[in-house]
Amino acid sequence: MSFELASLLFTLFLLAGIGTPIGYSILLSAVVYLGLSGLDVALAGEKILQGFYGSAILLAVPLFIVAANIMNAGSITDRLLQFCVAVVGRFKGGMGHVNVVASLIFSGMSGSAVADAAGIGKIIISMMTRSGKYSRGYAAAITAASATIGPIIPPSIPMVLYALISNASIGALFLAGILPGLIMGVVLMGMNGYLAHKRGFETEEPVPLKDLPRVTGKAFPALLMPVILLYGIYGGVTTPTEAAAVAAFYALMLAALFYRSLSFKALYNVFVDSARSSAAVGIVIGGAFILNFIVITEQIPQSISMVLEGADISPLMFLIMVNVLILLLGCVLDATTIILVIVPLFIPTCEALGIDLVHFGVLVVVNSMIGLITPPYGILLFVINAVTDIPLREIISEIWAFLAVLILALIIMMLSPDLVLWLPRLLGYQG
Repeated sequence: MSFELASLLFTLFLLAGIGTPIGYSILLSAVVYLGLSGLDVALAGEKILQGFYGSAILLAVPLFIVAANIMNAGSITDRLLQFCVAVVGRFKGGMGHVNVVASLIFSGMSGSAVADAAGIGKIIISMMTRSGKYSRGYAAAITAASATIGPIIPPSIPMVLYALISNASIGALFLAGILPGLIMGVVLMGMNGYLAHKRGFETEEPVPLKDLPRVTGKAFPALLMPVILLYGIYGGVTTPTEAAAVAAFYALMLAALFYRSLSFKALYNVFVDSARSSAAVGIVIGGAFILNFIVITEQIPQSISMVLEGADISPLMFLIMVNVLILLLGCVLDATTIILVIVPLFIPTCEALGIDLVHFGVLVVVNSMIGLITPPYGILLFVINAVTDIPLREIISEIWAFLAVLILALIIMMLSPDLVLWLPRLLGYQG
């Protein structure tokens, strides 16, 4: 390791350790590297501009954020929740099942775990705790766990970022996320059902079947959004970036015109919040562009590939090692940083070992989402704590069962690449 690279890492960890936002930490540590290497510090700005102007797909990120915020501000999430309660609320542990199913549906619209947790999650926690049938910690834990499904089922902001750094097909990535997302939903509902019977949770009063068509009709326009997105992308009508614009426009039309639940003031707040969230993500992405330039300059991917090739490691063992590393990193880093900074180091080795980049991308995103609920620094745990004031210790005490089944789901996906790639291959993916 060169002195310049060691200085970069020391500065990065020092700044992050004292609480500097990770995006600023990356930018400042990169400037330290450039200065010590005798390179023009202006390279930092050049790499950021080249990265953003050369990646039109990044426009999908703020557009999906806008779509999610519009749905939270309008009454779309309320109607989706009423639909979920009518469908699965009648079973043992019904509101827990509603929580998971709502995340499955909402994930087809927002692509963001934080948007899911802070939006629909806040509402459903209130519904679960209001009746006194569920403890605050349990309601918060299953909400955080189910929010991890958000970026797995398309659309997915982390998969857009992974496609940026790997050149993998974003259409294939979106398709490959559908079955894994459903698997995550099934294992979470299974654990919720088990705990509901073990703890004697009371069942909800079932919605009469005769009311189901009416409730479904109210939610139907919102339920169409994932269908429109997937048809647009896989029918060749839109690019993923254009599909993100369609999602934002469709959410706006639903909330403002169809449901008439979005005022001009609320829309203004949506745009302000979306701009802030997009800027925060953009700073991390900009830092990652510079960091990737430094990584290539230091020939780190080639060094990793040489070490692994010399060790004669199998593809499965490589996947196990990388997934364990990402799980550990997920305890202290957010998913965006892992995908943009850490994952590019392993892409050349994946190609050398014959590992499909779409399969690897799904594993990376799922693993990064699990990191969001892994104590002690899982970001979703802090998001839930911030929006509900439920103490972290109560959330952490209940999260372990859900964390265990999600890791089990990850192992199933890792050992079964054909399961992950079945749907993309069915629709023409050649991997």
